[in-house]
Amino acid sequence: MKYIRFLLFPFSLLYGLILHLRNKCYDYGILKSYSFSIPVIVVGNLATGGTGKSPMIEFLLNHFKTKHRLGVVSRGYKRQSKGYREVFEDSTVGEVGDEPLQIKRKFPDVVVAVSEKRTTGIEKIKNRVEAVLLDDAFQHREVKASQYILLTTYYDRYSKDFVLPTGNLREFRNGAKRADIIVVTKCPPDLSRRESEQIKKELNLRNPQKCYFSTIAYASEIVNHTAKKSLTELKQQIFTLVTGIANPDSLVAHLKNLGLTFKHSDFPDHHYFSDDELEKIQQEPLIVTTEKDYMRMAPRLKNPNVYFLPISVKILFDETPDFLQAVNIEKR
Repeated sequence: MKYIRFLLFPFSLLYGLILHLRNKCYDYGILKSYSFSIPVIVVGNLATGGTGKSPMIEFLLNHFKTKHRLGVVSRGYKRQSKGYREVFEDSTVGEVGDEPLQIKRKFPDVVVAVSEKRTTGIEKIKNRVEAVLLDDAFQHREVKASQYILLTTYYDRYSKDFVLPTGNLREFRNGAKRADIIVVTKCPPDLSRRESEQIKKELNLRNPQKCYFSTIAYASEIVNHTAKKSLTELKQQIFTLVTGIANPDSLVAHLKNLGLTFKHSDFPDHHYFSDDELEKIQQEPLIVTTEKDYMRMAPRLKNPNVYFLPISVKILFDETPDFLQAVNIEKR
């Protein structure tokens, strides 16, 4: 596969050039961007999936929801509906997508909406909120956001990647210059200051860009709608890990580091489980999955022994206050 991707290099150059010209059209006003009277903060990436956008959105909501009326707009990836839809707690994954529904159920007071056309989504909710978090919209140049937060994973930084199809980038690396804040996600919890400074140099930050480092904080319990289990209890039994996310490597490594024994059934990102797949999965005595996968599976589950492991974002080096201060959630 690696060699096939290398052979596709000319297509990567063509694809990257087309996107570069598109970006220049927005930069010079040939294509119109729309700004809004309230803060609009983009959380996005250069690579295709798996950088931790949803956990970062939840991190920001957790810290700002008590002081501000917030909205979230997403396209609702792989939903079965089209156009603008507001997300309610009783919405379905098919109607709005798994991640927007997960966010709404965790933050019922937050206005959550899905819309392929992000300008429409913002326009529909802007009078009900004080700021909008725009999920996965770094390349959505029709919106001129007030701030851009760019995520890149520790193990697959955009500085070492290339444009599709040779690499995994949606545009050339220099697209990172549009970011106000860059967060290197999924770092080892013991990342050293020295290495973080080396990474900053590698990313070639531009003044006044700020760079932070985050890691995944895993809960000590697996949970479902009615019960919970300590992870230490799992040492006594073999379970099945089911994942349908872009990159499950961090989760797999975490569970192995805890000394747990499990089988791993790995599916593509945002995978919609068929009835046959669910029937087979539910024959296992104990299933552990991600919260996003549980959101898609839960309405159709018959087995009560299906749990998910909650995760959260932790900013390293005690820089959470500085990071939150850098986020322009207030109208200025």
